[in-house]
Amino acid sequence: MTAPSKTASLKPGVVTGEDYKALVAACKTGGYALPAVNVVNTNTINAVLESARRNKSDVIIQLSNGGAEFYAGKGFPDSFQAKILGAVSAARHVHLMAQHYGICVVLHTDHAHKSLIPWVEGMIDHGEAFYRETGKPLFSSHMLDLSEEPIEENLSECARILRRVAPMGMGIEIELGVTGGEEDGVGSEDNIDNPKLYTQPEDVLRAYEILSPIGKFSVAASFGNVHGVYSPGNVKLRPDILRNSQTLVQKTHGTPTNPLDLVFHGGSGSDKAQIREAVSYGVFKMNIDTDTQFAFAQAIGSYVTAHPRAFEHQIDPDTGAPYKKTYDPRKWLRIGEEGLVKRLDEAFADLGSAGKSIACCSGECDRAAE
Repeated sequence: MTAPSKTASLKPGVVTGEDYKALVAACKTGGYALPAVNVVNTNTINAVLESARRNKSDVIIQLSNGGAEFYAGKGFPDSFQAKILGAVSAARHVHLMAQHYGICVVLHTDHAHKSLIPWVEGMIDHGEAFYRETGKPLFSSHMLDLSEEPIEENLSECARILRRVAPMGMGIEIELGVTGGEEDGVGSEDNIDNPKLYTQPEDVLRAYEILSPIGKFSVAASFGNVHGVYSPGNVKLRPDILRNSQTLVQKTHGTPTNPLDLVFHGGSGSDKAQIREAVSYGVFKMNIDTDTQFAFAQAIGSYVTAHPRAFEHQIDPDTGAPYKKTYDPRKWLRIGEEGLVKRLDEAFADLGSAGKSIACCSGECDRAAE
């Protein structure tokens, strides 16, 4: 991707097509990355938007298959349709709200292994309908995690899906090598010593040669990443793998520096110096699901611990005082949102994106269009 001569200025909201490319280019040329936050309901979506706005940063919102199903409601009668419709419903919520928060949002879906390809294709069906209705896709990109399949099958299937979504201005994210640990039913907590945790640069080059002629794609190249948080010393990150992959593609095809759009999976609990090093090698996106889940839960847990009687009695048995204002779900859900917002404040700072949103206000957008 050729960097623009000056930083683009984009209308707030969900970015797709050329705007998505411009946002990624701004991250890479600016030397920063965006946190990618898995969401499960409107509370988590709104907290991400709130934190992005107050940090003046753009952000990536994404849904796993389980998060999408939860969004639709665990009581939904068809689990597979819940995964599709929950993702569609969440995406429409983000489209409506993001523009009013005044920041740019990349809307993405997370790990989809081979058995979940029908989920991805179901979302694409809805995305094509949305495209016919609005002229833009529903999502910025979808992820295909076929890293456990032979690489030829992985890249062939990724190419097939990319050919379908590229005409709408969408991209895909692929995974080469295996991210350790487990997330939402994908992977295993027993595989943190798997040799596939380290992607070979030659495989990244093959992906570039197959996919770049078709459309936009990003690469989750494994360099020791592990989902979750583990004891110090258990996870050995090697960001030099990212550097070597970029260098191989650049030298082979005569591209500008850092031609690949790279993704850092399993960012929770990572050393801040290694985060900065990975970003310097062209990482524009870092997933931090485990830390944001804990931040939301810890804040609510602390509130419940501080007000135990309100979660046992509607009226205090000794004083007769009502507890309605304490156990009101709006109260403790907001506490959870605030916990997530606070953790994201740290993420925006770690990734260097605070204060660097390329979204313009409405008046500036009007002038930029002239």
